[in-house]
Amino acid sequence: MPSANLATTPVAVEIPELTGRYAAVGDYTVAFETFPQDVDPAPYFVGLPDDRCQCPHWGVVTAGEITFRWADHSETFRAGDAYYAGPGHLPMLIAGTSIVEFSPTAELDKTMAVISANLERV
Repeated sequence: MPSANLATTPVAVEIPELTGRYAAVGDYTVAFETFPQDVDPAPYFVGLPDDRCQCPHWGVVTAGEITFRWADHSETFRAGDAYYAGPGHLPMLIAGTSIVEFSPTAELDKTMAVISANLERV
């Protein structure tokens, strides 16, 4: 059975807002992400449908807090919580948050292409 480990997954993204490690596990990507400062990454999703993330994510908050915002409601998850964030969300994170997240790779790749292009413009 394929697996991923935080200690052996290399850093793929290291910017002030995020340190991210990503590993392919079958048709899914496992993300180990840490957010050293408060961040509202909404501007990075501009260009996706409704300017919101359309990729579903399943995850666990290992430290801190993440809030997912949809057009009609928000849901907040704290350390120890498992979550599902369906399409059409925007995340918001507080400093010190760490998550382990599972996403379908094909959908995540579409999202990351837009995020990467937006990050290059900043």
